[in-house]
Amino acid sequence: MRRKIPSHSALMAFEAAARHGSFARAADELALTEGAISRQIGRLEAFLGVTLFERVGNRVRLLPNGERYAVQVRESLDRLERDSQYLMGQPSDGASLDIATIPTFATRWLIPRLARFRDMRPNIIVHLAERMEPFVLAGSGFDAAIHFEHPAWTGMRTHRLLHETLVPVCHPALLGKGEGAVSLDELPRLHRRQNPDAWERYALETGIVLTNPAAGARYDLHSMQIEAALAGLGVALVPRLYIEKELAEGRLVAPWPDGQSISKTFCLILPEPIRLSEGPIQLFANWLLTEARSSSPTP
Repeated sequence: MRRKIPSHSALMAFEAAARHGSFARAADELALTEGAISRQIGRLEAFLGVTLFERVGNRVRLLPNGERYAVQVRESLDRLERDSQYLMGQPSDGASLDIATIPTFATRWLIPRLARFRDMRPNIIVHLAERMEPFVLAGSGFDAAIHFEHPAWTGMRTHRLLHETLVPVCHPALLGKGEGAVSLDELPRLHRRQNPDAWERYALETGIVLTNPAAGARYDLHSMQIEAALAGLGVALVPRLYIEKELAEGRLVAPWPDGQSISKTFCLILPEPIRLSEGPIQLFANWLLTEARSSSPTP
């Protein structure tokens, strides 16, 4: 069945005219005459059976139907451009993978290791996108997800990677230079907005007295907390796997016990078993599981 879609030229002319609020400016952008823009939009209005612009002398104004349609057309053209650019960037002799992941895990753990995968499989390009919440993997456009273990992934294939154990860390200068130990309760504490009770749970688990566990600045991401701790703004309760390098270099210190029960498990989520997956995702999945095993034992 033939699709009822306006011509690409008409949509381009309409989107440009709607964005500029002027046929003349749209003509300049598209290297056409103002008359050509007017004719393209006239054909589009005839095709739709809807008037999109109000014409008053030499001026034009989008009507309500035109305003709504302009937003939809712009989104469609933007998506078409992104998809085209994506396809143009595909390797002719290789493959690419689209992986959804939690941003801090990507920047703090995955990306520093991706060079090893690239060296092993230089013909496979790995694209990463941020996804903070679980989602339906089928039909999402992603080949896999790296996320927390969650009931929302039921029905998909999940493979445990790493266990997230939270540990309080701070800049060494925050502890002072005196001989006496500084109490955790005396120091400003930093919070992650998504788990505001983490410090309270930590205090109950470890027996460390915190007068007001909820006091302190809040941040959306663990990566923000880590940067705040590096800046000396307070003590951050963050996953140990994110700050191993800073601890080894002495830029952060962790003189307090880990919070063993305040934790989550990272998983690789696939739409089907690894052995049935296509070659590129199978190679990536096996590499990722090996990296996780060498980094830390699975719980």
